[in-house]
Amino acid sequence: MNALECIIRRHSYRGEYVNESVPREDLIRIMEAGLAAPSGCNKQTTSLIAVDDEELVMRLKSVIEPPIAESAPAFICVLTQRINAYRDKCYSVQDYSAAIENMLLASVELGYQSCWYEGHITDDDRICDKLADILGVPDGYDLVCILPVGKGISEAKEPMKRGFHERAWFNGFGKVD
Repeated sequence: MNALECIIRRHSYRGEYVNESVPREDLIRIMEAGLAAPSGCNKQTTSLIAVDDEELVMRLKSVIEPPIAESAPAFICVLTQRINAYRDKCYSVQDYSAAIENMLLASVELGYQSCWYEGHITDDDRICDKLADILGVPDGYDLVCILPVGKGISEAKEPMKRGFHERAWFNGFGKVD
């Protein structure tokens, strides 16, 4: 599959996962793709923790309410450091967003399904802090996203998208050549 096919095939997966572990070498490849993402002023603010230990996966799932990805065999937790870069601006959100998209695409390429869970865990109830405590994340790092990884029992459902010319133009807003 080429990069464009992978991009088109990637959709958020919220279904059940096959009861099959994810080989560590595949998790490494997915994380390497994430760490290869661009980073504002090369500050490299994104770090990752893969969780493939069955007991630890269950501990993480036990603090996520309402539950998500209950049958996922592995997770990749995305951490960020808020480091200022160019002109005293912080680009950590852009950095980890690029890393997450790379990992979602790598997951599809390797035959896995995933979903970007950020708001669900960083909301007012701060599930992210409970996850970070379980994983021993030190001060100075924020756990901002959790990606379940596994083979889906079904295909990801393709969402309805507005048409190309409703959101993309040439040579000016709303212009159709």
